[in-house]
Amino acid sequence: MIADVLADAGARMDRAVEGAKEDFATVRTGRANPQLFQKVLVDYYGSPTPLAQLASINSPEARTLIVTPYDKSALKSIEQAIRDIPNLGVNPTNDGNIVRITMPELTEERRKEYVKLVRSKGEDHKVHIRGIRRKSKDDLDDLKSEFGEDELVRAEKELDALTRAHVDAIDDALKRKEAELLEV
Repeated sequence: MIADVLADAGARMDRAVEGAKEDFATVRTGRANPQLFQKVLVDYYGSPTPLAQLASINSPEARTLIVTPYDKSALKSIEQAIRDIPNLGVNPTNDGNIVRITMPELTEERRKEYVKLVRSKGEDHKVHIRGIRRKSKDDLDDLKSEFGEDELVRAEKELDALTRAHVDAIDDALKRKEAELLEV
């Protein structure tokens, strides 16, 4: 039972760390990155559809992205969805076959804003991991009648080590993203 609680907590924390890394990837840096558009939803025949399902996204140059739709009729919808992305500041152009996106150069002020945004996202994910820890600790406390005090104390220490490792993983990803953002 204790092992099950710890395994479940570890799996949920792993997913939270992966979610944090994906979230960090959606914040733009100086380079054009197709991952910026992972969470973009396009209004495709009345239903919101992820951009990745409607088009391929390539980065031929450092600051340019090319979006090639599988269905040319979705071109205008894709262009509008990209234009509506907050905090991106791009103006996509459409030549009838593809959507070309040229990323503007980031100013120092804008880079600092993005660092603040990434730190905020990182803190949100760390709070989520601590919430998983709290729930797992409650689950362990519910097992008091079945297991001895020593086993539960050992399990709590393992849970704390697990939490610390996952929070450190988020911190490492955060440091890498900050360095990427501040790189000129």
